[in-house]
Amino acid sequence: MKKIQSLVLMCFVLISHFGSAQTTSNLRQKLTELFPKAEITVIENLEGYSESYQLILDESLDHKNPQKGTFKHYVYLSHLDFNKPMVIETHGYNTNNIKSEVSKLLNANQIAVEYRFYGKSRPEPFPWEYLTNDQAIEDYHDIVMKLKQIYSGKWISTGISKGGETSLIYKSKYPNDVDVAMPYVAPLINTQEDPRTINHDRTVGTAECRAKITAFQRAVLENREAVLKEFTQYAEEKKMTFTEVSFNESLEYAVLEFPFSFWQWGGKCDAIPPVTATPKELFDYLNDIVGMGTYNDKNYFKYLPSYYQHLSELGYYGFDLTPVADLLQVVKSSSNDRFAPKGVVIKYNPKYIKKVRKYVENKGDKILYVYGGYDTWFSCSPTPNPKLDALKMVLPTGSHSTRVKDFPEKDQKLIMETLSRWLEIKRVAEKK
Repeated sequence: MKKIQSLVLMCFVLISHFGSAQTTSNLRQKLTELFPKAEITVIENLEGYSESYQLILDESLDHKNPQKGTFKHYVYLSHLDFNKPMVIETHGYNTNNIKSEVSKLLNANQIAVEYRFYGKSRPEPFPWEYLTNDQAIEDYHDIVMKLKQIYSGKWISTGISKGGETSLIYKSKYPNDVDVAMPYVAPLINTQEDPRTINHDRTVGTAECRAKITAFQRAVLENREAVLKEFTQYAEEKKMTFTEVSFNESLEYAVLEFPFSFWQWGGKCDAIPPVTATPKELFDYLNDIVGMGTYNDKNYFKYLPSYYQHLSELGYYGFDLTPVADLLQVVKSSSNDRFAPKGVVIKYNPKYIKKVRKYVENKGDKILYVYGGYDTWFSCSPTPNPKLDALKMVLPTGSHSTRVKDFPEKDQKLIMETLSRWLEIKRVAEKK
């Protein structure tokens, strides 16, 4: 009897092994057929998934002229079921394989796509002329059209910040590629330096809090030498170098950046140090809110593509010099163009995002927007026409890190009911 039980158990193990292997090879085979030139490797599963792959695509530099060459484009596929919904996360920058909130909410398959020319998908030498939103959208479109051949469920696009903006641009260019778009904290910026961001920082919160912000900015620069000493010590400890942007210049930009970042990340006014704080306390808080590492040589290089895109097509924000103008030694311009790639001609196209805005505000059905009311980028959010079947959710004191899980229960219910209706998903509660 024990021998029979052992044989049965062994057979079960073997069947499970070969069944699993067959399923794995089946998906991998399908991916190989869809992306014959891609490097496809098995990667560790995120929670809840049965199979996961890294795909390195030979992506066209120029989709209108494929003969211009290719670059290595990194994407990450997490698989559950060919019939379940598929979430495409249109990352705005570099990415790793991370499960999106939308994928968790919908128990969905997921494809995470690194934005062209960011992170591991960055070619050298850098072909700046092909870093356009339209080229990036063609990347996403090609991937979706191929994967739709094997994934038959509903499709949802999502992204955070610049990635959310990308999902809106994608929706405006190819309205039928996805069934639902769910951008998080996504701005649509009107000009190269959108004044709405400065106006937001001048009016959000209380007058007392805004006065405290200005006082902090001034205290940092009034104690410049002592704060710079803390800064250089910090850089040495973290092995950061500041040759592209000097310590002194970095400090001034961080001070100018402070109001934007303060409200972007939640605006906790009680946490602002008093003007009598020590230089270390002043530096530590500035570093906590802005992140002084933003200006080090490594990140200067990392974010060159971002500044290029913001200054050419996406638009950006400018600095309000007024509160500390008399204390500035280096920075004289309100523009972020100091951080743009050198020797590259950049011409801003004011019509690009306005066209996207016009579409999503007037034709953008089945778009679910998520924002935090304190977030500076909220000031640049689109306002969908009330006649549209769209939903804009704003957490009044929320930040740039606002997610569905942060909303009150009744709002979360509304979000899930809306997604279920759009995606034709029957909720468990409806079956009872």
